[in-house]
Amino acid sequence: MLIAGNWKMFKGPAATAEFCIALRERELPPSVDVVLCPPFVSLAVAVQLLAGTDIAVAAQNVHWEPEGAFTGEISAPMLREAGVYGAIVGHSERRQYFGESDEAVARRARAALDAGLSVIACVGETEAERESGQTEAVLRRQVSVLEPDEQLVIAYEPVWAIGTGKTATPELVGEAHALIKSILQVPVLYGGSVKADNAAELLALPDVDGALVGGASLQVDSFVSICQSATR
Repeated sequence: MLIAGNWKMFKGPAATAEFCIALRERELPPSVDVVLCPPFVSLAVAVQLLAGTDIAVAAQNVHWEPEGAFTGEISAPMLREAGVYGAIVGHSERRQYFGESDEAVARRARAALDAGLSVIACVGETEAERESGQTEAVLRRQVSVLEPDEQLVIAYEPVWAIGTGKTATPELVGEAHALIKSILQVPVLYGGSVKADNAAELLALPDVDGALVGGASLQVDSFVSICQSATR
């Protein structure tokens, strides 16, 4: 079971240090893999303060080229040098606000995997796509560009449930996860308004292998509570 906290554009180095110091003092289930995904500027302090623990640090994005004229981007070799464990690719906010295509997501994932990083690749439908019956087609399109790899994990994040407080019903989550696994045999996390009070029900579903947690990962208490819900 994997629980990853995506901090998005929150917590600079000072706030990250405070969080990591507090998290080190908490008891996390040994059966749960825990990953924090801070902003780029906070990766170094997280890696430093979590060294010697079982908590991994991952980036929120990664470029497909090892170096070059790509202002504002970070490469997989740079992340490896910084001691980072992996990276998220294809988050719905990257697709929505920055126009990332399925092809770009696939290139980012492949480059990171080839460099020895673990990857959480995000897929999911918008509310309009679900209402028009396109969920299966969207998931098939987004998943089919990815290649199987032992270090690849997929996160199913229905876009309409991210940051909205809406959560997909267990039935919808189960159907989506089963579909994704029928296309690509990899672990699948659920991401979409996961909180301490709904984590246990979601994580108990048979095809759910963990969670990609957004806002609820910004507070130590709620994040630890979600991690503790993952012990099955």
